[in-house]
Amino acid sequence: MKRETKRSIRELAYYGSLGLSVALSIFIGLGIGVYLDRRFDTTPWFTFIFLGLGIAAGYRNIGLAIKKTRKY
Repeated sequence: MKRETKRSIRELAYYGSLGLSVALSIFIGLGIGVYLDRRFDTTPWFTFIFLGLGIAAGYRNIGLAIKKTRKY
């Protein structure tokens, strides 16, 4: 394969996995929050806090992807 073709395929794979990365960070934050709320009976505070942290982590992943594309 040509060098540009390999690079394009690598970039497509990276951006394809970005959506999965964002979704996983949100669901992991939500899961941790729900677990802690059930354990300490603080419904819904930990859920809101960790959901917000998961969303922030998702936006961070998007920001890192944008920063990576600006290098090229």
